[in-house]
Amino acid sequence: MSPTTIGFIGIVILIVLILSRMHIGICMGLVGFAGFAWVAGIEPALGILKTVPYTTFANEEMSVIPMFILMGSFAFAAGMSEDLYAAVHKLFGSLKGGLAMATIAACACFAAISGSSLATAATLGRVALPEMERYKYDPGLATGSVAAGGCIGILIPPSVILIIYGILTEQSIGKLFLAGFIPGILEAIFYIITIAILVHFKPELGPPGPRTTVKEKLFALARTWEVIVIFLTVIGGLYTGLFTPTEAAGIGAFVTFCFAIMRRKMNWKIFTTSLADTMQTAGMLFLIVLGAMLLGYFFSITQLPFELASTVSALPVNRYVVLTLILAVILALGCLMDSLAIVLLTVPVFYPLIVSLDFNPIWFGILVTRVTEMGLITPPVGLNVFVIKGLTNTPMETIFRGVGPFLIADVCELVLLISLPQITMFLPNLMM
Repeated sequence: MSPTTIGFIGIVILIVLILSRMHIGICMGLVGFAGFAWVAGIEPALGILKTVPYTTFANEEMSVIPMFILMGSFAFAAGMSEDLYAAVHKLFGSLKGGLAMATIAACACFAAISGSSLATAATLGRVALPEMERYKYDPGLATGSVAAGGCIGILIPPSVILIIYGILTEQSIGKLFLAGFIPGILEAIFYIITIAILVHFKPELGPPGPRTTVKEKLFALARTWEVIVIFLTVIGGLYTGLFTPTEAAGIGAFVTFCFAIMRRKMNWKIFTTSLADTMQTAGMLFLIVLGAMLLGYFFSITQLPFELASTVSALPVNRYVVLTLILAVILALGCLMDSLAIVLLTVPVFYPLIVSLDFNPIWFGILVTRVTEMGLITPPVGLNVFVIKGLTNTPMETIFRGVGPFLIADVCELVLLISLPQITMFLPNLMM
């Protein structure tokens, strides 16, 4: 049996294990180790098992992940999410559908200090859903806007997904962060336009709230200055080359911690809880990364990615057809799996193909992230939908109905990003 055939068998076994609800990190690790042992023998496989955990976690770049997670934990503890929502509530609340628009804007702002879609959806859901319920918003629009808005969390930097993609492909994390900024803002704009269209034809979906004065708007905006400082410190430092992504993560976490102290929202209990939550989340992510690394060694020794790249490259079709098929596969996986698992599973397979087709790796990273975001609100799984379901009594079918128009907006933006790569590459090209 050829190594490539063994690679395909490994993929089938992996899918079966994932569908059996086994932890995705353990699934990838088991298949990677067993497959490598099948092809190369047990001794080399044990050698990989001995060295890969150390070489993976001794990598300085890996410390970026817990630092950015900690930054988001400190920001939540400091009450910044409530202030963000209060500010955009004052700006948009008097419009039809204004609270849903405010939710999208708040999600985009909180994404700049979070890096996680699930955390963004859960954090803003606690604040926004009771307000929209109070103003008699349609449950589908209310829950759909929070679920969709949370997706912005893994595109606007800092982003855990972009960090992992950068490590896997050896691309600049700083350039990936900059590349995600404009598409992330566009995503929020597309969602807000979607809400405006919905309430234009059905005003009862989102009744307008009370009007606020210019003074009230300015006062509410002034309370969000810490978020602006944190974002500018992290992204500004990366853009100017003042510090590396690892240093940016540490500085961002420290600045957020200082703001939490200044707000008198930090005590020993909150501090230890933030650390514990960060370690728990980072530990889960690291287990997935380790499993993906072992799986990557298995794929490498089977030559499966390179055989796939050479076969598809030889097909008499336009390269954009191939790109569309790749993104369709990623979207289909997004209906069943966690976004990080999708990236770790698909990027090692598809990246050599993308390079052989002469697509820009930074641009492709943003497209992958954008499509995995869509998977977070796509049935039957839709992890963001499950998060929102945990915060409300709204039926699942109502939430999925609510995210439908936002998925249409996602497709429209994805077509735009593919058609005009300059949108994604404008800021990274300035950094070169």
